[in-house]
Amino acid sequence: MEPLWGTNTELALANFPIARRPLDVRVARALCTIKRHAAFVNETLGVPGVDAAVRDAVAAAAQRGEAGELDEQFPVDVFQTGSGTSTNMNVNEVLARLATDALGGGADVHPNDHVNASQSSNDTVPTAIRIAVARALRDDLHPAGEALVAELERMAERFADVVKAGRTHLMDATPVTVGQEADAWAGLLRRAVDRSRADIDTLGELPLGGTAVGTGINTPPGFAEAVIRAMATELDLPLRPTDNPMVHQGGQGALAEAAAGLRGIAVALTKIANDIRLLASGPAAGLGELLLPELQAGSSIMPGKVNPVLCESVNQVAARVFGNDATVAFAASQGILELNTYLPVMADALLESIGLLTNVCAVFASNCVAGIEVDADRCRSYAERTAALATALNTVIGYERAAELVHRAQDERRSIVDVTIDAGVLDADEARRVLDPLRLARPQG
Repeated sequence: MEPLWGTNTELALANFPIARRPLDVRVARALCTIKRHAAFVNETLGVPGVDAAVRDAVAAAAQRGEAGELDEQFPVDVFQTGSGTSTNMNVNEVLARLATDALGGGADVHPNDHVNASQSSNDTVPTAIRIAVARALRDDLHPAGEALVAELERMAERFADVVKAGRTHLMDATPVTVGQEADAWAGLLRRAVDRSRADIDTLGELPLGGTAVGTGINTPPGFAEAVIRAMATELDLPLRPTDNPMVHQGGQGALAEAAAGLRGIAVALTKIANDIRLLASGPAAGLGELLLPELQAGSSIMPGKVNPVLCESVNQVAARVFGNDATVAFAASQGILELNTYLPVMADALLESIGLLTNVCAVFASNCVAGIEVDADRCRSYAERTAALATALNTVIGYERAAELVHRAQDERRSIVDVTIDAGVLDADEARRVLDPLRLARPQG
């Protein structure tokens, strides 16, 4: 398709050959959604030049943009004017050209006077970013996160009765089961996803209608309310007009909160990935409790070596998400007076993080967690050998006496069960019952 944009887009392309990749197209698609609904409301409110024919032509062009048919028409670089005006004008110009062509010369649809009527880049771009991020969270990341949670819960069920040594400070602790650890991972991620889900409501407070500086100049009464109400119904999102557009044009706290929510998911994923790769370390000289799917050769020099490649991928994604969170936090802090001029980089960082987390959750669930097996014998052996089992003796012989038995077991390199029996503290049957690792992993029954 030939370029449909105009002078403003050409200038932006000449001025900003920086990243040499466009701003995430979901922002332009969200702008198309805004402009489609704006065309209908502007015609209803009698905005000059926006008659029924222009309304329908702009709306039809915008629908094509929303559907992704015009993605190649939105090439403006990520690192452009900080208000996102270049992307807004890019969308205005493309829709105006298509609308004009559709009317067959019957009307000259103007990018500013008609497509951008009752709007400014300063209110439409932050509105579009919020819509794009909210939709990506709801439609992409949260379902992927929930699917990974479900896979971890299935892992917890599969290994509910496999007892192993617990570890705190990387040192032996009282027993747990593999299932308990997997269930904790699931709970950790579930809570992070739930916190991120709450960000959708925060993002739903929109500055549309504030126009240039948040005062609503050149916007007819009722415009923002009508456009936002229509979009909320169509998109099934909790969108609503803010009672103070200046808050969301000069400040971008909602975007910073969304980025922090993504960081929270990355924090959970990193903990899970690190736990899994530690428990799978070895196979001969490590813990070797978990057995990971063998996905690819791990070394170009060591034959047969297999590495926890997906855990490492998760951690690299997390590193990028942490960096993007720092970018958004800094950018959000830089709003000066009536406008924050870091909007494109915030949008790009947020949407990149959402995309990376979405994809890595899906791959981690299907290609790693679903295929994990355990070495149950090794797990139980570690659990039986740890002197931390003596914790169960505290209520029988007291902490000090139990500590003496622990030191004796360690010095003699014997199990705490054997030492307890030799010391005459408990008979053999009672010692094996009291110090049974699986029973200790479930002290509440």
